Amino acid sequence: MLRTNFFNHIAQTSPSPMALEISHGKGNYLFDIHGKKYLDLIAGISVSNVGHGNSEVVQAIKDQADKHLHTLVYGEHIQNPQVELARFISDSLPAPIDQVFFVNSGSEAIEGAMKLAKRATGRFEIVSCHSAYHGSSHGALSLNGDEYFKRNFRPLLPGIRQIHYGSFSDLELISGKTACVIIETVQGEAGIKVACKEYFKALRNQCDRVGALLILDEIQTGFGRTGKFWGFEKLEIVPDVVVMAKGMGGGMPLGGFAASRELMEKLKSNPVLGHITTFGGHPVCCAASLAAGKFIFNHHLLEQVMEKELLFFQLLKHPEILEIRSAGLMMGVELGSFDKVLKVISYGLENGILTDWFLHCNTALRIAPPLTISKDEIHLACQTILEGLN
Repeated sequence: MLRTNFFNHIAQTSPSPMALEISHGKGNYLFDIHGKKYLDLIAGISVSNVGHGNSEVVQAIKDQADKHLHTLVYGEHIQNPQVELARFISDSLPAPIDQVFFVNSGSEAIEGAMKLAKRATGRFEIVSCHSAYHGSSHGALSLNGDEYFKRNFRPLLPGIRQIHYGSFSDLELISGKTACVIIETVQGEAGIKVACKEYFKALRNQCDRVGALLILDEIQTGFGRTGKFWGFEKLEIVPDVVVMAKGMGGGMPLGGFAASRELMEKLKSNPVLGHITTFGGHPVCCAASLAAGKFIFNHHLLEQVMEKELLFFQLLKHPEILEIRSAGLMMGVELGSFDKVLKVISYGLENGILTDWFLHCNTALRIAPPLTISKDEIHLACQTILEGLN
């Protein structure tokens, strides 16, 4: 009955959904209604960074639910979970970034950051990258780099210019007409593409030269995914705006964009209420996020990421594996064809391993497990992937 109602009443987004009937999740595993467990190698696409049913996150949710849920549009009432989380996030970011605007998702955070850039600069041209993914709302979709996902929704936002990720020569396309550059610290849906530190420094310098804002999309990389709390910490630059979501909520829906007080002041006037949201910064979600963030630090998960990444590299050796691209526990295992990726995913499902592919790169297998995954579980995961390749 559950399966029937799923197909009858839940709007589908693909012709053949995985349709696993999930009963519950605990730690690094999901369990179906028959009691079969699946080692989760995708964490809800880099969301469940501290595992499923994390006791500290769940307790924070229960404690806040006992106090109050929604009260009034975000920003009007002083609510402890919002304030504490904003302080925690601000403390994790470099000066002058010291304020956060909470929303409900990564797409919403991108929308808010775009508006902030236009309001602050008085310009409307926005530069993004080929192969980029920033969300599915109308504005965020306009920034994306794959025409397949865009063509049937045109016309989209005007004034979008695209550059090639990692290309130094393309930086000259960023001009005095550019309001901002929105770029992923690591390109996620492109199959994990990492640009060098020197590129990001050159990008920062070009934005400074022409007066454009640099907006870093940390939706997948933030909250510890790369082995730093923020992916850009490895790049030795300071952005103007940081966009966050996914792992931020500890499994609850939450996003945000952070900038300096000076920049955020632009949303207060001309017009007043320059950006608003009804449910952004929901107190239960903020309580969950704060618990998840503290868990990452208190349990030293950041220090473990690189060691676990290396273990995947050591174990995933097979003639069918052409390349492994990674940024901490954000990995793309290149197999060269969608058929091979599907074969491994199907074998994994049969044998209790949950994997996936990428929107803009269906020839690579996605690995982005909870940061809490153990070494024994990594051995199990890699053994199953190699068996699937055989």
